[in-house]
Amino acid sequence: MNIPEVISNFNVYGGDNSKLIGVSGEVTLPDLSAVTATVSGAGLLGDMDVPVPGQIGSIEQAIPFNVLTVNVFKQFKLNKIATVMLRGDIQTIDSATGAYKHVALKTTFKGYVKSISPGKVKAADTMGSSVTLELTYVHIEIDGQTVSALQTAAVAEIGEKITIRRFARMEGAVDTYIHLGGSRGVLVQFEAPSDPEAMHDVALQIAAASPVCVDVASLPQEFIDHERAVQLATAKEENANSAKPKPDAIVEKMVEGRMQKYYKEVCLMEQQFVKNPDVTIKDMLKSKNAAKVLGFVRFEKGEGIEKRQENFADEIAKMTK
Repeated sequence: MNIPEVISNFNVYGGDNSKLIGVSGEVTLPDLSAVTATVSGAGLLGDMDVPVPGQIGSIEQAIPFNVLTVNVFKQFKLNKIATVMLRGDIQTIDSATGAYKHVALKTTFKGYVKSISPGKVKAADTMGSSVTLELTYVHIEIDGQTVSALQTAAVAEIGEKITIRRFARMEGAVDTYIHLGGSRGVLVQFEAPSDPEAMHDVALQIAAASPVCVDVASLPQEFIDHERAVQLATAKEENANSAKPKPDAIVEKMVEGRMQKYYKEVCLMEQQFVKNPDVTIKDMLKSKNAAKVLGFVRFEKGEGIEKRQENFADEIAKMTK
């Protein structure tokens, strides 16, 4: 029986396993942890964190070097993907004969270079330099056998890092809508189960018209204050440039009228129903005796990334004809 004793030696090589990048003293291998969501309900003693299937948490890996070399800077460039291999061996001893044997150990990392720390310069001492990667791939091999492999979803196919920007969980009377191709997704929660068609129409409305809130009462005050300030400044400028300036009271009424228009754009209940613009969502729900909308979450592919504009309200209107 061979008993593992120590790591006898290891160095850092490039992704092609041929070019020595540098000599490293000690590397702490990364912990692998799942993304979790908090759930609660009947049968559970309080809140409980459960893994989200298929999702792995962010993994950082620091790779220290005794000293900096030219190859370190050639291999690692900030915000670029780098592949490195830690190659060494494990010293084992045969329990029966006392003979030593060395078993190959290979650990491969692939990820984005987050930081490069040059370390310190001191006579007759190491520099303590290091490189930190945000990993997208980890592979550990001992004596030619894979013991651990992790690759973040679809990274191998598209060569890009994938992260979860946000997720939501709703319970009870919930309806969902996913637009064609998965470009938009909606979760909407109701006070109680009601007309299935009405519930789904609300989800479709949210995907198409991008409301900010359920109703005026739930619109954040900072949104109201900002919009009112913009409309007041605009109205005053228009009035100052008018041939016949109006009294301040009339200007205030103009601002109030524009605020009502704003509410109809951002408040779900006040929006025109995309399937029938002659009625509002509030009117549609009332006509079907549907339950009250408690809240919603709207997701959009590539949120925060500049992209071409499309009129999804028109697109959905065409789909319903």
